[in-house]
Amino acid sequence: MNLGELLQSAREESRLSINDLSEATSIRAGLLSQMERNDFSHCGGDIYARGHLRNIAPLIALDAAKLIEIYNQEHSVESRSLNDLLAENNVTKVPIEKKSISWKTPAAISLFVLAVFIVVQVVVSNSNSSSPVDIDPTPVATASPSASPTAVATESPTVETTVAPAATGVKMEIAATRGNSRIHIVADGKTLEKGSLFQGESRTFEATTSISIYFSNPAGLDVTVNGELLAPLGGQNEEVRRTFR
Repeated sequence: MNLGELLQSAREESRLSINDLSEATSIRAGLLSQMERNDFSHCGGDIYARGHLRNIAPLIALDAAKLIEIYNQEHSVESRSLNDLLAENNVTKVPIEKKSISWKTPAAISLFVLAVFIVVQVVVSNSNSSSPVDIDPTPVATASPSASPTAVATESPTVETTVAPAATGVKMEIAATRGNSRIHIVADGKTLEKGSLFQGESRTFEATTSISIYFSNPAGLDVTVNGELLAPLGGQNEEVRRTFR
């Protein structure tokens, strides 16, 4: 039995409806229904979810500490490994580069085939004539098209190595201007901070390649990346994960 089923069973044994529990705890009936379906994603993060469980527990004759323990095992982001969080945000996935085929290669092949065709025609025509002296200069013309594929092959790596510019780093500032939040910051694969950010507080983080951030209640935060203030990254009490490079 998961946490949601336990809440539903205890509520029914206490002979309380969803609406009765909603009125007693001031928690929306829709959110209570989602919690009984073992869906805590709309609670606004671990802090709010635990608070709801503390309010519900005495009304349905359950131990709040036990409910929170089950929640931490099944749903808490804090108890999950860093690799799980980064994998959800695609940080641990290595991007696959698509190699484009240069138009010069098929063009060089076409020229080479055309040159061979011309040589064959000249050889055939000269074999039927009385003067075979003209045959010798024609094979020399095949040297220039055959060299073209070699030149193309050496140019391709040069283009690929100059595509990626030097990293300029990432600087992020988070300000809790409209509410509280819980943040988890990972820069270049290392955790810089994990905890609560209360209204009126702000934090600044820097990284060489990337910064990954998990936070709740994005509507209450102002996020600035490399001097640019971003639009809100989510609604009130949502949970958001983002990576910036």
